[in-house]
Amino acid sequence: MRKLLLLLLIPFKLFGQNTIGLPDVINYDKQQYNAGLQNWDIKQDKNGIIYVANNEGLLTFDGKYWNLFPLPNKTIVRSIEIGLDNKIYVGGQDEIGYFAPTENGRLSYHSYTTLIDEKNRSFGDVWDIVRINQNLFFRTSSKIFKLINGKIASYKALSEWNFMAASEGTLYAHDFKSGLNKFENDTWVPILRQEELPKNDPITGIIPIQNKQSIVTTLKNGLFLLNNEGISKIKTSNQKLFENERIYAATSINKNWIAIATSNGGVYIIDSRGNTIQRFSKIEGLQNNNVLSIFLDQQQNLWLGLDNGIDFIAYDSPIKQLNPILQDGSGYAAMLFDNQLFLGTSNGLFSVTLQNTKDLSFSKGNFRAVENSKGQTWGLSRINKDLLLGHHEGAFLVKNNKLEQISNLRGYWNFLPLPFSDAFGKSQMVAGTYDGLVIFDTSNQKLIPKQKIPNFTESSRFLAIDNDGFLWVSHPYHGVYKIRQSNTNNYSVYTYTQKNGLPSNVNNHVYKIKNEVLVATEKGVYSYNKIKNLFEISTYYQKLLGDKSLRYMKEDASGNIWFIKEKTLGVIDYTSENPKVIYLPELNNKMLSGFEFIYPINKNNILIGGEKGFFNINYEKYKQSIPKLKVQVRTVKINNQIDSLLFGGFYNTSQKEQIIPEITSDWNTIQVEFSSPLFGFQSNIEYSYRLKKFDRSWSEWSKRTEKEYTNLPFGDYVFEVKARNNLGNESEVSSYSFKVLPPWYLSIWAKTFYFGIIVGLIYGVYRWQERKLQKQQEKHQKEQAKLSYIHELELSRTEGELALLRNEKLEVEINLMNSELASSAMHLVKKAELLSKTKEELNKVIKVIDHPEAISELKKMVKTYNEDDRMDQEWKNFTKHFDKVHSDFLNIIKEKHPNITSNELKLCAYLRMNLSTKEIAQFANISVRGVEIGRYRLRKKLQIPTEISLFDYLIGIG
Repeated sequence: MRKLLLLLLIPFKLFGQNTIGLPDVINYDKQQYNAGLQNWDIKQDKNGIIYVANNEGLLTFDGKYWNLFPLPNKTIVRSIEIGLDNKIYVGGQDEIGYFAPTENGRLSYHSYTTLIDEKNRSFGDVWDIVRINQNLFFRTSSKIFKLINGKIASYKALSEWNFMAASEGTLYAHDFKSGLNKFENDTWVPILRQEELPKNDPITGIIPIQNKQSIVTTLKNGLFLLNNEGISKIKTSNQKLFENERIYAATSINKNWIAIATSNGGVYIIDSRGNTIQRFSKIEGLQNNNVLSIFLDQQQNLWLGLDNGIDFIAYDSPIKQLNPILQDGSGYAAMLFDNQLFLGTSNGLFSVTLQNTKDLSFSKGNFRAVENSKGQTWGLSRINKDLLLGHHEGAFLVKNNKLEQISNLRGYWNFLPLPFSDAFGKSQMVAGTYDGLVIFDTSNQKLIPKQKIPNFTESSRFLAIDNDGFLWVSHPYHGVYKIRQSNTNNYSVYTYTQKNGLPSNVNNHVYKIKNEVLVATEKGVYSYNKIKNLFEISTYYQKLLGDKSLRYMKEDASGNIWFIKEKTLGVIDYTSENPKVIYLPELNNKMLSGFEFIYPINKNNILIGGEKGFFNINYEKYKQSIPKLKVQVRTVKINNQIDSLLFGGFYNTSQKEQIIPEITSDWNTIQVEFSSPLFGFQSNIEYSYRLKKFDRSWSEWSKRTEKEYTNLPFGDYVFEVKARNNLGNESEVSSYSFKVLPPWYLSIWAKTFYFGIIVGLIYGVYRWQERKLQKQQEKHQKEQAKLSYIHELELSRTEGELALLRNEKLEVEINLMNSELASSAMHLVKKAELLSKTKEELNKVIKVIDHPEAISELKKMVKTYNEDDRMDQEWKNFTKHFDKVHSDFLNIIKEKHPNITSNELKLCAYLRMNLSTKEIAQFANISVRGVEIGRYRLRKKLQIPTEISLFDYLIGIG
């Protein structure tokens, strides 16, 4: 085991000391970016997108999504350059060209190989591409090609072109025969003979530094200084190290620092004199130590193209991790003491001597284990001039990197000086333990445990002392306690629970902040009301922090209040006019949950306990180093039965200058992906989006980087997205416009057709209405005619009824007249009978009397009775009246039957009057048999058919 430890320490002895703090390293393996193992070159465009030359093609990364674009011949992409036109120029095997976005924003490859003479097209790998102004240069081993204005010129190597790069606006190339050359007046001019350079050793980088000098890196011979006087090897103790590690590439970090990528030892950060500042290797988190390419992006992050994978170093991050190399425990306590930084972990106490650096994470050194400290540490405190350690095994004094035990009582959490002395005037301190509080005498040079506070056995990890000298202790599961010392040196304990104003009996943590006793609870911050002797919600902190669960609070020297709220680190910043709450989500899920720890040293160094070691936050830099926010729409996909790419995320010009894409109506889903290329700040960024003309408002801020819409109605749409960071800064809005076409049945042709149909329908309806109106008019006319007819019928019926009434009246009158005629006739008959009887009686009297005068007179009377003229005159009167009643019946029947006799005419009159046979016999002065015989003879004379009655026939005449 000891041999193994020595083997592990060999690289550190060769390298020396690293900085005690290192930035975060993110590993991307081939399963994540889904391409080949090796990555040969890295560049970034003006939009912040990262491009990587990979074994399987061109890789792109926007902070969220990786995409691969193979070359047409499927060869390795060795080199990349971004043109002024934002085209991505690439070099492969026997292939040079560029990727540029198509109309739908997807990268499409355009080859320049056809511009090269056919005899020179087998040129092998293109190892470097460099842009100088408008010119592009492509380096192969045998030739360098120059592209300008769509034409290619070639420059053949005398031996082998093994390096090409630009420095301070000058293009350099190295040839094993001609030496180091610069491109001038369209030709290569040697500036260093090969004899001045290491033999058969390629140059791998030329990095400008101050005073018009450059550092030249070579593969096998380390570092050289290039200036007007020539080139010379840099005198540094690290030369042997770099010769062994093999420098493959280099890039400038700033005016004084350079990052060099090695084939065997990872990445070294050095200054202009060759002194190492930092190192990143597999031990510091790289996937492997073979670094093929290195690139510093716009945010000062380092990208490493590895022999197997891609690594990202948040190099300029204000947050660094401090992790003692010899342990991997969690961080529980820290203290800066006598120019040493002590870190208490679950594996013991470690220390390192600090250098004079503003940001202590850049102090170089190796942590050493403090002797006898192995095991769980809990707290570090400075009491007077002593450094005390609370340990699982007891209380210890730290001296000369060793521990001296001052109490063997198990489990010390913390130590606080008491503001009051004992009865003898001796200064004291209190210590929180697993089972109560211990009072120490601190008046002498030695710290002596004096007494344990009686009748109090609660674990006292959370301990505070208020301005009145009361001790406050909180137990996360039992409540809050106030402990008071009386004049007789006795102690009184008061318990505060939910009955005393706290929101719950559990998860209460007591702290002293700005000289006030506060309790961080599940419902926010509660403060102690001394007058009411209970706890109340603090309205001040409620406005700032809300009423969510709060676990930890710590005040720094500037008055800022650091806190941990629901596992998120934050700070109430008081450096501006109004307090401002800032959250630091970079440490989410990295802090030690349940045993949170914050140690503010100064504004450049805030130590946070982590699950693995500690984090140091350069808070001053943190507030100033947030770059300008950007957000981009990366892809737009539509889905019907299969996915279809509507927008690929790339365009050289604004979308306003391009054709707005149109989507047919048969799609099911439209999916939009977006991201922000702030690679070192991904955990800080939230997004809000909306679809204009569909969403009523912006969405809630979230980490979500995609949005789907289904079954949008047809119309013009604009998707908008914006980003914000944890400081509340917002980006400009990025947008993407598209149009959803109406379905075929709502297209312009369909609408035209529908319009024609509608016009036809309207005309048809008009004609139908016209015909309907005409029919209605006809019907109305018919109805009017019918009504008129009915009216006429009614009139006719009325007239008929009137006529009937008249006829009935006439019939009544006729019957009356007939009755009168019959009466008259009967009267005549009776009169005739009377006259006949009178005449017979007179004739009998004449025969029996003898008086002549009397006889004479009687004969005169008989003679009078025998006068027929009067009787005829009576008949004439009868016929006259009869014809008035029966419409001149007698004259008509005479004209129709001129041979009718007088007696037969009388019989017709009697029958017309509907007299019975008996009545007729009486009128006619004949027998009934005589009447029947007369009727028979009359029917025969009148020739009346047998089926017609004589009465009906006579009635019908007239």
